[in-house]
Amino acid sequence: MVLDTSNKNKNIVLLINDLVGKPYSFIQLLKMKGSFSKKMIIADASVYMGLYLNKANTVTLADIELRPLGVLIRIFKGIKTFTWVVPFYQLVLYKKDCNSIHAHGRFLRFKKDHIFEKNKAYFHKLLNQKATYESKYGSLKYSGS
Repeated sequence: MVLDTSNKNKNIVLLINDLVGKPYSFIQLLKMKGSFSKKMIIADASVYMGLYLNKANTVTLADIELRPLGVLIRIFKGIKTFTWVVPFYQLVLYKKDCNSIHAHGRFLRFKKDHIFEKNKAYFHKLLNQKATYESKYGSLKYSGS
């Protein structure tokens, strides 16, 4: 789900908190050494996500925020901010020549540059959080009837 979060809206905040959990407390942030990535350049996106990117000659930036049950990917398009809400159970990360995030049939690929290199530790933290989530909730799969 992609939401326009340019302006503060109580209903959107409640929806985000419901889907991926409330932001970490100050003490938790200190223990985990932060929950935000540095801003990265989006190199490529799926067709649907392309709607939220700047025009061809302008760079689009994004950052990632960890939440207890998922991540928020903030896309900065001019003066607008769009937030892609991705629960851990839908999140898929790929790493080839660049990192890409996939969920809901959509994806974002980040450009491999010096900022991307600085975020390596952040992506390890993200993978650890996802693994912790899956070890805790992974056995609760729907079996169908």
